[in-house]
Amino acid sequence: MARPKNPTHRDALLAAAARTFAHEGLGASTANIAKAAGVSAGTLFVHFESKSVLVNELYVSLKTEMGRAAIAGLTDDLGRRDRLQLMWNNWITWATMDPERQRAVAHLSVAENITAHSRDAVSAAYAGIAQLVKAVTADGPMNGAPLPFVVALASALADATVDDLIRAPDPTGHRRDLAFEALWRALAG
Repeated sequence: MARPKNPTHRDALLAAAARTFAHEGLGASTANIAKAAGVSAGTLFVHFESKSVLVNELYVSLKTEMGRAAIAGLTDDLGRRDRLQLMWNNWITWATMDPERQRAVAHLSVAENITAHSRDAVSAAYAGIAQLVKAVTADGPMNGAPLPFVVALASALADATVDDLIRAPDPTGHRRDLAFEALWRALAG
């Protein structure tokens, strides 16, 4: 008879996996993840049939959370620049509020075993972001550039900004705003 699934254990395992991957990388053992969650290794496999399944579910969970945070508060009554800046500020805030989650996302984003299904799920969660980026680039120097290329450039700038702000917090938001200006000029001219 299969062991029943406890949603509290599942949530603890996902949180522990994020922390463990942030500190140990994707090579972290399932035993270390289970220990960090305060459950047995067997319990991990009750909820996730393999480490690959755990990696994919955590990837979708964290990237979706980040995408939702980025578009929080966006309304059509804001201009393109204001919407992009709000999205930028939300994204930077999400990433700097919990550096472990950000590091876990960085590791997961380059994981070789992320499935097409997981990438599609994240793409669907980022549809609002993609739509905004297309609108912003429509009249700028990036007009006509492939969306994945534009998003990769924006993500690189965001990652550099987040890394800098984690190392040296900036309560005034000055460096975050400087980075946004660079993003705006690159995308919209």
